[in-house]
Amino acid sequence: MEVTDIGNKEEGKVWHRKPTPGKSVLATVVRTVQQNKTVRFLHVAFDTTGDSFLAGDHHGNIYFFDISRNRFRLVQRTGQACTALAFSLRRTTEFLVALVDHTIKCFDKDTKQLVSWMRGHEGAVTSISVHSSGRYAITTSSDTAQLWDLDTFQRKRKLNIRQSVGIQKVFFLPLSNTILSCFSDDSIFAWESDTLFCRYQLPVPDSGPRIFYKAFAVTRDGKSLAAGGRSNLLHLWCLESQQLVRVIQMPSQVRTVRQLEFLPDSFDGGASQTLGVLSQDGVMRFINIHTCKLLFHMGSVDEAITAVAVGPNGRHIAAIMDSGSINIYSAQSLTQDLNKPLPSRVAVVSGAGADHDFSNIKMKVRSEAIRPARRSGRGTQVKILRPPAGSSAEDKENELPAGLNKKRLVALLKAFGEFPAKYRMFVWKSLLCLPENHAAYSSLTDKGLHSAFLTLQDKYPIKSHKLQRGLQRLLSALAHWAAIFAEVEYLPLLSFPFVKLFQNNPMLCFEVVATVIVNWCQHWFEYFPNPPLNILSMAENILGHHDKELLQHLMDCGITSQLYVWPLLETMFSEVLTRDEWLRLFDNVFSNHPSFLLMACVAYIISCREPLLLCSQKKDFEYFFHHRNNLDVGAMIKEAYRITGSTPAAIHPRTLLSDFTPLTSGQYPIFNQYPEFIVEFQSRERERIRLQEMEYLKEREELSALRADFVRRQAEEKAYYAQQELLQKAEEQRRNILAQEEEKLAQQRTKLTAMKRELKVKELHLLDATRRRFLKHQQDLQASQIQRLDQEISRKMDQRDQETAAAVQELEVRQMELEVQRKRLEQDLLKKQERVGRELEEEVQLKMRAAERADDTGPELLHGAESNPQALEESLAEAYQLGLESDWQREVLGRLQQVEAEQERKRNLLAELQRKSLAEEEKLAHTVREVAGRKWDEVMNSRAELQEQRLAWSTADTGNTHHGRVFLCGNNYLIVIKGSVCVLLVSLDRGRALLDSSERELLKEIRELRQKLAARARESTSSSSPSVPTPSSVS
Repeated sequence: MEVTDIGNKEEGKVWHRKPTPGKSVLATVVRTVQQNKTVRFLHVAFDTTGDSFLAGDHHGNIYFFDISRNRFRLVQRTGQACTALAFSLRRTTEFLVALVDHTIKCFDKDTKQLVSWMRGHEGAVTSISVHSSGRYAITTSSDTAQLWDLDTFQRKRKLNIRQSVGIQKVFFLPLSNTILSCFSDDSIFAWESDTLFCRYQLPVPDSGPRIFYKAFAVTRDGKSLAAGGRSNLLHLWCLESQQLVRVIQMPSQVRTVRQLEFLPDSFDGGASQTLGVLSQDGVMRFINIHTCKLLFHMGSVDEAITAVAVGPNGRHIAAIMDSGSINIYSAQSLTQDLNKPLPSRVAVVSGAGADHDFSNIKMKVRSEAIRPARRSGRGTQVKILRPPAGSSAEDKENELPAGLNKKRLVALLKAFGEFPAKYRMFVWKSLLCLPENHAAYSSLTDKGLHSAFLTLQDKYPIKSHKLQRGLQRLLSALAHWAAIFAEVEYLPLLSFPFVKLFQNNPMLCFEVVATVIVNWCQHWFEYFPNPPLNILSMAENILGHHDKELLQHLMDCGITSQLYVWPLLETMFSEVLTRDEWLRLFDNVFSNHPSFLLMACVAYIISCREPLLLCSQKKDFEYFFHHRNNLDVGAMIKEAYRITGSTPAAIHPRTLLSDFTPLTSGQYPIFNQYPEFIVEFQSRERERIRLQEMEYLKEREELSALRADFVRRQAEEKAYYAQQELLQKAEEQRRNILAQEEEKLAQQRTKLTAMKRELKVKELHLLDATRRRFLKHQQDLQASQIQRLDQEISRKMDQRDQETAAAVQELEVRQMELEVQRKRLEQDLLKKQERVGRELEEEVQLKMRAAERADDTGPELLHGAESNPQALEESLAEAYQLGLESDWQREVLGRLQQVEAEQERKRNLLAELQRKSLAEEEKLAHTVREVAGRKWDEVMNSRAELQEQRLAWSTADTGNTHHGRVFLCGNNYLIVIKGSVCVLLVSLDRGRALLDSSERELLKEIRELRQKLAARARESTSSSSPSVPTPSSVS
């Protein structure tokens, strides 16, 4: 026995050495962690195939064991111990696990994902029962049972009971929609799962001790129920009649029954006869419920069993030991003969054949305590087949294995026309005397698939992969047994019905097919690779003897026996008969001489003579013998028996075909009834063709590789472009998202900018208010200065008026003096008038021209001399205003430099522009000062000249008063009259008007110059930094 420690592995092999055939324990699985601490396994559950199971340990780990592939793997970590498992769901990769937190979870073993989580129980879930369809499940706890829909994982029904009556188990019956509920008071109810209608209640036995049911088991056909509990008694119920049909007493060592399990068999039709009983001592005893005989046992007192799971196919048994390990048993190795003859009801049967520990077990049938119900006035009876006291030699020849008698079986067959379906496989096994050579069959299967059948699925595609693999294994084993079977083309057609019938037992299938080939296919391969012409000729002779007309019709239509006999033989009637008809026919074939098969072919043709006589085309005959036809198989079998009995010995196949010969035990017989040279030639040809095919396949693989590489590259390119397109779309989407985010950010920035602008506007408003207050202050100062200047100008004008008035008065006095002098000198003037008249006239003209020039320059110089100080003061005031504005601009620029440090270059340009403007202002001020100084010098010069002229005129007037007269006009013009010549000297009001106009023109020029400088500063500032407000724009 090999022990496998899975430890912390997540996958690996169940066993490292292939188990020896005949060993009952295939492997023992344990799980140890740190410090050699063993983690106990708690529950196991098989899937629907029976070749794999789940196991849950105390730490909440769920392992998947695949016995057929010798692999295990960790499929889930739940983190808490499980209380029940189920692995027979409709979706084969899903399983249910009940946990200690009273919940049920559904997981997928392949993806390891949680499928669903079901809640609703208030106590621990003790069992999970799944419907045969896999769509519904019933979970049972001590206080309630709940029905779940596994498609939606929703609860459909809930069974609530009184607290005084506890639930033992609620489960589905196989192959039906009936639910059985078993309670702690030993009452058992049957419910309809769809409507929850109570169909019946099993009667509680009135007499006998109470059992206190704890364990239950139902056969696969759902007809029998076994129940046990706190007693060594087992109750066997018939669910069809709802009656207790048997009470089985276990030995005295059994005090409590913990678990009951029926062991399925391939040939029992679901009516299992073997019941496993696990008792409190950890031993599981398997008994026959009909013969009440102990068959074998598992476990012992030292190696006690705590729980058992039996595979649906009956091949394997998984037992959880008291040590926490799992023992995987092979049911085939535990017993070699579970199919027994028809049972008999006995009172006491000793447990013969068991080991010494259980040899004293007696199992009693207490059917007298409970009387079974009657059906239609007729009770259930069981026949007991007993051989007579003295058996003859003929009976010994008819004796078959397992105690059957061929003669009686044939009589039974003739009476009923077929064997019971429940025992047909067992009867066939006995009739064919199959040796069950496990070792020999294993040696054939170990050679693997034969090269001739590697591509069998291409020629014979079968939907069921299981049947496909079974057919491949069978044909490969036959080819390894005899080389000719690798060349026989019709062998798959001949073997397929047996493969389909024995798909769960490949060894029996091989032996049945081999027995059929050895006995019922005699002389078939003598003309290989052609059909067996000798056998076909026999069938044609028999047909000609019994129906000459039909044979003549076939010959007239050109139809040979290869067309109407050979299709039936090479397919073994599987194409023309249904399953039940085929089984019925081969019940008779296996019970008779090998020649009966030929008789059945002839009988089939004769039974169909009417439609055959209507056929005339070859394709019609081909279709007829390859498809099912309306036929009474019972009449055909009777016709076969009639033909067998009425055929003369000269043409009877019995004379050419030998009697039935079973396969030898231990090793299979040598089969060489075929032309070996043809087979060898075909083998060599096949080998040559195989090598050529290999070369061709190699080249094709290379071409396929190139094509695949091209397709892969094309797919990669397509995937690349698709990925790029997706990336582009994703990029566009991201860009759109980014654009939206940027838009939101821009909006936020806009809001922030608006807030900043509001703050700046408020700040600018404050600055503007401050500037306005300062400007107002400056304006007030300037107004006061202007007022002072106006007062000064008014004072000077008043002073000038006073001086002019004084000069006028002085001139009047002077005139008076001149008048006096004129009167005194009038005589002198008259004397000299004539003498100096002409000279005086010329001198007067010269003076008049000089006076005109003096009149042109004198008032302007006088006005300039008077207005230049005022203009100089105004220019100085405006220069001071420009200086103040430049200081304010520097302050604004300083603040902007603090807020926006990154715009240093623009500020430098602005500062340079300010410096230029200041330079221009200084230059302008300097120019104004120069102009003012120059004009002032000119005024002073002109004033000095005027004074000189005044002095000259005054001296001239004093010297020449007798020559002329001086008058003061109303417009403040001084007129001198000398004789007959009038000279205009100077205009007093004209000087004031010229002074005012020159002052206005100077102020206008200064204002235009300032405007040009301000415009130039705005243009340079807007071109350098449009967003930065210039001082001129702010002002």
